[in-house]
Amino acid sequence: MPGDLLNHTYTKKKGAAMTTDSAKVYFTNLRTYGRESQLDKLKRLMYRAGIDQIDFENKFVAIKIHFGELGNLSFLRPNYARVVADVVKELGGKPFLTDCNTLYVGSRKNALEHIDTAYQNGFTPYATGCQVIIADGIKGTDETLVPVKNGEYVKEAKIGHALMDADIVISLTHFKGHEQAGFGGAMKNIGMGGGSRAGKMEQHAAGKPSVNVERCIGCHACEKICAHGAFSFDEVREHTTASGKTREVHVATIDHDRCVGCGRCIGVCNQDAICPDYDAAADVLNCKIAEYTQAIVQDRPSFHISLAMDISPNCDCHAENDTPIINDIGMFASFDPVAIDQACADAAMAQTPLPNTVLTESAEKMGHKHEHLHGDQAHDPFCITHPDTDWRTCIAHAEKIGLGTSKYELIEVK
Repeated sequence: MPGDLLNHTYTKKKGAAMTTDSAKVYFTNLRTYGRESQLDKLKRLMYRAGIDQIDFENKFVAIKIHFGELGNLSFLRPNYARVVADVVKELGGKPFLTDCNTLYVGSRKNALEHIDTAYQNGFTPYATGCQVIIADGIKGTDETLVPVKNGEYVKEAKIGHALMDADIVISLTHFKGHEQAGFGGAMKNIGMGGGSRAGKMEQHAAGKPSVNVERCIGCHACEKICAHGAFSFDEVREHTTASGKTREVHVATIDHDRCVGCGRCIGVCNQDAICPDYDAAADVLNCKIAEYTQAIVQDRPSFHISLAMDISPNCDCHAENDTPIINDIGMFASFDPVAIDQACADAAMAQTPLPNTVLTESAEKMGHKHEHLHGDQAHDPFCITHPDTDWRTCIAHAEKIGLGTSKYELIEVK
């Protein structure tokens, strides 16, 4: 299978006329021989890809990673994070692991629960050799507004403050499927993951949040943070407290004519009563992911590592993980986030689907309904698994705004 991957990718790229504008993507498979472990191979891959070309001396280095939702078991093992952190320290840098809080209700929606989850999933300072810092603070409201170079959908991205405080950014990505973006690669990890809660809302939603009145306790925290006077408290409901007492509360409603969709009310609501409307089309979402990635990596050094293993159909944000849809492929490294995503996607399309997976089930359903994808999508495990998505939109828009290139030279590190 690795041989098929390399032949497929090289043939594709040679046909596309390798130019001086192409990026280098380094690859190693997951085979080990003698005493060299996969962790040793990852370290060797990083150095071969040129990570030591970056000046790390006394620089703060954000290692952007996904810590995994509680219950999910497909996220990257902390051992890989340890390798990256150790290399950074060898080169004189000061690494920390980071991610931003989630928009949805789960085990990572605020920094306290997020750090607890990271530790439960093994990302302790003792295991990884560096600290965990949640970039957008306790409630997900600690953000930096960053103008996006060549941005079309986003003029100012809302990025977790600690992530923007770093001098250097390294993405350590679990490459897998994603139910909205098609697949989760380097750009998804950086762009969506690096957005504050308001930033995630801006990417996911073309609309504005709404209030779940059954959860609202009328605390008025949302009203205090709203700069546009969008909240009113005219509706009344009965609320039963934890002690069993019942009282009437005035619950919040949002005037969408006044609301600007900033999402800050979502962050301050301790009851999880304010919910985003996930109504952005998949193509628009992918374009916004590219622009948020641009905001994070522009004007400072960055390096990208993607591990294509345990390639589950959905994001590690799920509190469960379905069986992988294709075989493990290997480890990739590059200075270009667009090229590494394209290389991982090409590698995935060269694989044979694994049986009894959501990929094969989706293909069977499409066959029964006489629905067919065309062109490259017809052999694309991510488009087949999630037919309403097309990750190519993210790649194309990233190239358009100057983030990187989909043309690459794949260099195998044996």
